Order: sequence, then structure tokens, then C-alpha cells
Amino acid sequence: MNFEVLDDFNGFEMAFISKNSGGYISKNKYIFEEIELTPLNQFILEQSVFGTPIFKLGSGGANILLISGIHGNELPSQAASLKLLEELINIGLDNTVYMIPFAAPKATMNNERTFNSRDLNRSAHIKNSLSNLIMQAIEELKINFVGDFHSTAKNSNPGFESIFSSRNPSPESCLIANYISAQTGSKVISFEFAGKIYKGAVEDVCNLNGVPAITCEVLSPFALVGKGSVEKSLMQMKSFLSYFGIF
Repeated sequence: MNFEVLDDFNGFEMAFISKNSGGYISKNKYIFEEIELTPLNQFILEQSVFGTPIFKLGSGGANILLISGIHGNELPSQAASLKLLEELINIGLDNTVYMIPFAAPKATMNNERTFNSRDLNRSAHIKNSLSNLIMQAIEELKINFVGDFHSTAKNSNPGFESIFSSRNPSPESCLIANYISAQTGSKVISFEFAGKIYKGAVEDVCNLNGVPAITCEVLSPFALVGKGSVEKSLMQMKSFLSYFGIF
């Protein structure tokens, strides 16, 4: 994967996971009204037209990946990821942080859960699906830890603010989840073994591959942005990073 250094943004680097997934985020009015049009955010939105961009900040230490938008209609974490990038670009990092703010820009544009009728959180194990391309990037970049950020609606699954983790075969998944829970109050949902309940979730495939991962959920109606949900998702992201000494 070839990263381009962006001199206009303090050494920020960018590459593409896929160039077949692009979309106009601005066409989704519900998320667009949550985005401050800073030069950085405008650049990210422009690049998302051409595919799924991945951004790199810092160097050395652990390789940490944060993902948003695996489900295109789960909007709070996607807006929160842009707020987080604005903060990270201005601080020194002792670790290497990668971020995918819009996993499937086309799905976000259409405010749809699926990408080309495929649930990306049930297909990370399917070769060359978009979420599997993210898994391939995780392997190529030697990512050590993954946080996947979502939202959930009332009367859905799980239907409350939470953190998914598993005890086996990557037990640090649970340690990270418990840490975030202690800081944010989000409820831990822990499974004995990754992939037993859900097949093809990014978190589960990571844990099965020996890369400790968690999935964070905040409460918000699907295809909308619930009051305070962007701030809560940002809090989960910053708590995840603080586990590694960031923030």
C-alpha cells in the first residue's frame, strides 16, 4: 500500500483501501450537517468520492487502526472520526495511528446499511469483499490493534451503548473493552470465542487472526444522528486510544 505524504496537513499520509467504493458524503444531509468544513475535512470528503481512503498519523510504537462506517447508515462514528482526526493532526504521537473514517463512502452517501447489497460486518472473511480488503490492509500494515466504531438503535441488537469483545483467541480484546467501559460507562458484551455468534464481523476476524479488536456502539436512530451521539462516539474513540497512552 503506497501512502502519499500530504504536506498541507502536517505530514498526514493517505492511501486507498479501494477505489470502487467512492461516494459523495455531502449528499447525505444528516451526516453532512454534523461536519465542520475545515480544510482537512473538505479534503477528506473530496477524496472519499474516489474510494475508501485510509489515513496515517505518527510513526513507531503500536500500529493502531480505527474504522467507522462499516454500516453506511450508522452516522455518529463517521462524524466523530473527522473530529478525532482534527485533534490528532495537532499532537505528537508515539504510536502509529491509522484511520478509516468512511469505510464505504457510497453506502454513507445513500444512507444505507449495506454496500452493494452486502453487509460488510458479515463478510470480512469473504475474499475481496470491501471489508475483506480492509482485513488485507490490516495484515499488510501489520496492525496490532483495531477499534471498529458503530451505532445501534433502540429495539435493535444490541440496542444500547456497548463494547463488543471476545476472550479467545485474543484476550486483550476484553482488556481493552473493560478499559473503555470504565472510562465511558458503555456496557461490555463479551463472548467466550470470537466468531461463534456472528460470522464475518471485522472485530471477530481480527481477533481470530490474533489482532485484538473491539466494536464500540453508541445509541442513535439508524440513518440519523441522535442527540449527543457524535460526542459519545468521540469519547469512545479517545478512550480506545488512551489505552495506548494517547490522550
